[in-house]
Amino acid sequence: MNRILLIIFLIFSTGASAQIFRPNLQVGQDESALAIQYYQEGDYEKAAVLLEKLFLKPNSEGYFDLYFNSLLKLKQYDQAEKLVKKLLKQNPSNDAYPIALGKLYQEKGDTQNAGKIFNEVINKLPKDEFRIRNLANSFYRFENYEFAVQTFKQGRKLLGNDQLFTFELLNIYRFKKDKPMLMQEYLDALPSIPQILTQAEAVLPMIFEDKTDYQAFQTAILRKIQKEPDVEIYIQLLTWNYIQQQEYDMALRQLIAFDKRTKADGGTLFNSISTFVDNGAYETAIKAYDYLLTKGKDNQYYLPSKIEMLNTKYNMQTSGKYAVSDLDLLAKDYQSLIDENGKNKNTLFAIKKLANLRAYYLRQADQAEKGLEEALQIPGLTVQDVGQLKLDLGDIYILTNQPWEAFLAYEQVSKQFEGQPIGNEARFRSAKLSFYQGNFDYSNGQCQVLKAATSQLIANDALNLSLLITDNIQTPTDSNALKMYADAEMLIFRNLPAQAIKKLDSIAIAFPNHGLADAVLMTKARILIKSNDFQKAADILKKVTEEFKDGIWTDDALFTLGDLYEKKLNDIAQAQLYFQKLITDYPGSMFSAEARKRFRSLRGDGV
Repeated sequence: MNRILLIIFLIFSTGASAQIFRPNLQVGQDESALAIQYYQEGDYEKAAVLLEKLFLKPNSEGYFDLYFNSLLKLKQYDQAEKLVKKLLKQNPSNDAYPIALGKLYQEKGDTQNAGKIFNEVINKLPKDEFRIRNLANSFYRFENYEFAVQTFKQGRKLLGNDQLFTFELLNIYRFKKDKPMLMQEYLDALPSIPQILTQAEAVLPMIFEDKTDYQAFQTAILRKIQKEPDVEIYIQLLTWNYIQQQEYDMALRQLIAFDKRTKADGGTLFNSISTFVDNGAYETAIKAYDYLLTKGKDNQYYLPSKIEMLNTKYNMQTSGKYAVSDLDLLAKDYQSLIDENGKNKNTLFAIKKLANLRAYYLRQADQAEKGLEEALQIPGLTVQDVGQLKLDLGDIYILTNQPWEAFLAYEQVSKQFEGQPIGNEARFRSAKLSFYQGNFDYSNGQCQVLKAATSQLIANDALNLSLLITDNIQTPTDSNALKMYADAEMLIFRNLPAQAIKKLDSIAIAFPNHGLADAVLMTKARILIKSNDFQKAADILKKVTEEFKDGIWTDDALFTLGDLYEKKLNDIAQAQLYFQKLITDYPGSMFSAEARKRFRSLRGDGV
């Protein structure tokens, strides 16, 4: 029995029935282990000799499967038939033995007698869920999947419940890659078991081979919707199916049609829009929010839609290459929202977004500074809100050439939230500020403290910065190269990527033998990712992984490659490759746990 079958068998089996076929390793443990080893290695002659000896001992029925299959592999059909008929006389109520006899006939090419035995056993099934499961398990163990399916379907008829055995049938169809039946089973089950929608969305892409499979599924879903137009779960599934084909406007059309047909309040649509945003379909998301806004101000989703539409525009217009004119209009929209609703804790998000636009995109850092300083006076803010505002204000003080004010803001938050994530973030920003200024010793000291931070991400960032400093201040030449690199990082902070790349390129000209090559490549990759040049970024990251196998950035580069190939370049095989390399070659990396999780998800484990 191969490993997959064994796992599924153990899932299906229940109670005492499972013990009939489980080897009792207390009986001749050494012989048992050796017999199993021979069987797994395909040495069936040696396996059969030991398994016969083990099977003849008392209470050793668990060796039957291995012994019987060894005889079949050796084509010792007479001996196998004699064995199974003897067991049938001794245990006439055990369904496993007639199934084994049928399997023997199949092996001999006598499919007629095999089918007769199988059908007789199924037709004699009582209205007993336990017996039905056991019989299906027996078919499964002997690789008679169609009869296992037939058993479960007969069980549904006998028990008068079409929802029984859903998960077992899904497992069989998935294992067999039976796409039509798997699709149908999900469609039949979803209205009564809506929680398996997530499973369906994970499993189906693993067996769908091309767009024709999604189109076939689409047709099947639409048939269901025609029969049951008000079943929301089908609309959700159809939306997902369109999204897999990147047909975002079609997905939106279905959602709007459902909303109008059911005269709903827009809730289903509102909850689905985040999927468009997550897939970068910003224009479709904006159309969806526009539709919800037509429902009027009294609708509960009016203000949330207006807010999320602005945030979606922000994500769209600050992603990749942006137009200042578009961002200027967006800033005016945020200002209108603030003017309409006042400056309060409910509009704090808009105040912060507006400040960000002004500071990093519109070159209006003075206005951004004023906006955040006024926001600190809003009554009713939580201490965490105030702390985050001070951090953002500290960043803007750097842009307005007030590094001392920035340092003070970071220090206030660091002391007020000592040991908490926001406090650690403040300390790290202070370390970065010192780094920008070329004060490497102080920056390194702050990083040394942060290496013990409870936030793994902050601890990793601090460790990397500390190693970067330590490795590049050994000589005056190293220090001068590091100062140029810090200048480039400062330009990135100011959102001046083109100038940052020029500065990075100039390091190798000024200092040909500098030790910052991997750091420079990683920084260029980050710039390219932000500008949506994903393939160019991937090419640079590959250089990091190939040329700097012992560098401080290699595990980071591997994880970023896996993430890019999974989410941006749509190459699952490459994503798995890089996640697996990270897990194997860098098990101590902070990214290894997440890489393992992502790798297993892409492979389909546990679904």
